[in-house]
Amino acid sequence: MPPRVLIVEDEIVVAANLEAVLDDMGVSVTGIAPDAATAMVLAEKGADIALVDLNLRDGLTGPEIGKKLADTFGITVVFMTANPRIVADGVEGVLGVVPKPMQDDLVEPVVNFALQTRMRRRSTDVTSHPSSGNRIVAPRGLQLFASA
Repeated sequence: MPPRVLIVEDEIVVAANLEAVLDDMGVSVTGIAPDAATAMVLAEKGADIALVDLNLRDGLTGPEIGKKLADTFGITVVFMTANPRIVADGVEGVLGVVPKPMQDDLVEPVVNFALQTRMRRRSTDVTSHPSSGNRIVAPRGLQLFASA
């Protein structure tokens, strides 16, 4: 089964471009949500990763959405924003943030890193410990949160 990604973005051109890049990667896009209510409905259908803008149709709801997607649904969340300082202190349960506009060549490394991080967290394999030499490196442009 291909990885499933939820796009939480209210700018349709940005969302459609992300969807096209993800489709080219062989990733299944579970939906595009322009606001908190839609994001929660789509999350119930299941997703592995969510790419979440901070400012949406219903205001600066992205941080709250990201936390809820991670806490309630177990989705690995990466924020996208033109102003990463809004979440500079991090949001518990969220992996990190990338600057917008998110360049097409950054989408694949960010999604792959999020998937690897997700698999590592779910694994009980001792070889996944960072000191084992199997450490995964975050792609340039992805600012990781301390809680990640």
